[in-house]
Amino acid sequence: MSLRILEGGLFTTVQDLGRHGHQRLGVPPSGALDPVSLRTANMILGNPPGMAALEMCRFGGTLEVEAESVRVALAGADAASELPLLRSRTLRRGETLRIGRIAGGALYLAVEGGFALKPVLGSLSTYTRAGFGGLHGGRLQPGDVLPLALSAAPRRRERALPHPVPAGRDRPLRVILGPQAGHFTEGAIDALLSAAFSVTTEADRMGLRLSGPLLTHSGAPEIASDGNATGCLQVPGNGQPIVLLPDRHTTGGYPKIATVITADLHRLGQSVPGTVLRFEAVAPEQARVALARLESAMAGLEALLREA
Repeated sequence: MSLRILEGGLFTTVQDLGRHGHQRLGVPPSGALDPVSLRTANMILGNPPGMAALEMCRFGGTLEVEAESVRVALAGADAASELPLLRSRTLRRGETLRIGRIAGGALYLAVEGGFALKPVLGSLSTYTRAGFGGLHGGRLQPGDVLPLALSAAPRRRERALPHPVPAGRDRPLRVILGPQAGHFTEGAIDALLSAAFSVTTEADRMGLRLSGPLLTHSGAPEIASDGNATGCLQVPGNGQPIVLLPDRHTTGGYPKIATVITADLHRLGQSVPGTVLRFEAVAPEQARVALARLESAMAGLEALLREA
């Protein structure tokens, strides 16, 4: 009742929707870089939305089935694989699934019924910097064995979705200015909202360092250590912003010029070095409306599920 890792890929970890309520202890939420794609893969299989799946970045690896059967589905970035995105497939004992190069940020492989792993602080998400969660607190390696909750896939037809939730990749990322927007010059705010920023090679699950026009501080480039949130744009003394992701520190001493709204966080999860990002300021009420529309789109997507 397991999946054996034959090739571990470049950075494959177990992730769900994160562990919440522990940041006061210095524990970040971790969780999926692209929660919409994670939820979509689970939707195809009939799993709960936040069930843990494998998050694969840049290169997926090879898995072998050590169970009577297992039903899987992929969602997220395009990848070199014989299993198409957004369609379930049942694999039998001894079959292998190879996922090669991943064109975007994150790809999710969900299994029907999930993994039989023990939660840490209420979540199966892997936090590699502290070495806990997931299978053994780290990225998957050749020879690792992932226990499955089901010994065999339930007998039914495969299911598929016609398309994912539209990501709006050509639209600027929507942000709410602050919480320390007053620590920056008017020119910095104007630059943030009018210029293009590129994701540099310094990008991981902790954050994305961006390259673009300098965002100048109106005073000192440090503040008293302050709480961080996923999607915050910290700006250190060099004037180049860092977008914080799920494995970020829970506090930090750099002013935060803006914060990406919840409805657009999944787009950050599909950003890779070279991705060009633009930002657009919105009001809190607009952010709430955007999140409601995203949830409505997810509900509408589920209604499109068909037997394949």
